[in-house]
Amino acid sequence: MTTALNKVLSKISHLPEMEQDAIAYMLKEELEWQKSYSKSQKVLSTLASEALAEYAKGKTQPLV
Repeated sequence: MTTALNKVLSKISHLPEMEQDAIAYMLKEELEWQKSYSKSQKVLSTLASEALAEYAKGKTQPLV
């Protein structure tokens, strides 16, 4: 574990239990999102390529 993370966790350990649980929940959610995002890179890349191809063919229009 890094020094920076140790310092933060030390500070968190002095907070009330309810606040510690809230921070733990946020960290858990962030880790789950990161995992999900990293697994979706291929899909996102494919969608971006398709969107750019449609734009190049003039098949898109402004949202405004």
